[in-house]
Amino acid sequence: MDLPRHWPLPDATDLLGDVLAAYDEPTRRYHDRRHLTEVLERIEELREEGERFDALTVVLAAFFHDSVYDGERDAEERSAAWAEDALSAHLDADVVAEVARLVRLTETHDPAPDDHGGRVLSDADLAILAAPAERYAEYVATVREEYQHLSDEEFRAGRAQVLERLLEKESLFSTPFARISWEAAARANISAEMETLNTYLSPDR
Repeated sequence: MDLPRHWPLPDATDLLGDVLAAYDEPTRRYHDRRHLTEVLERIEELREEGERFDALTVVLAAFFHDSVYDGERDAEERSAAWAEDALSAHLDADVVAEVARLVRLTETHDPAPDDHGGRVLSDADLAILAAPAERYAEYVATVREEYQHLSDEEFRAGRAQVLERLLEKESLFSTPFARISWEAAARANISAEMETLNTYLSPDR
């Protein structure tokens, strides 16, 4: 995918350069330009499958949703704050506020039923969970590399908590197409990863 071609603000190419430079930071192993590309591809796929949403705000939120990522807390909030600051010179305040809201939503991936933009962005961000086995394994390995400051035991415990919360959800995805096309594969991938993690984790975790 030609990322500059999908950037919806042709008069803000300098800002695009800054955003892409953030995704290119060498400390990023999963949350990089490839992840951004995959999210944008899934947004386009959902649009082609009949989802109706405001493309400007959703695509901009996709570009900004991991614009700040360092393995620390509040990355989504800091990404949203960057979007608010950087986009205010280019767009109306209500549009900027919607982009920032969507970015913040990627912390929980829990959009309301009538939040069409939020449902699409959330599903596109989580679509990696339904990837083919080889890509899913690569995703898991690169996420681990982004948390090098944690011991294996700490990472496995934290990762298991994340996966358990996902499996507890009634549905991982919000849009009808994603539920039909991605849900089963995603749950199979997560369950297989949990099985692997459980071989390492102590019973009293």
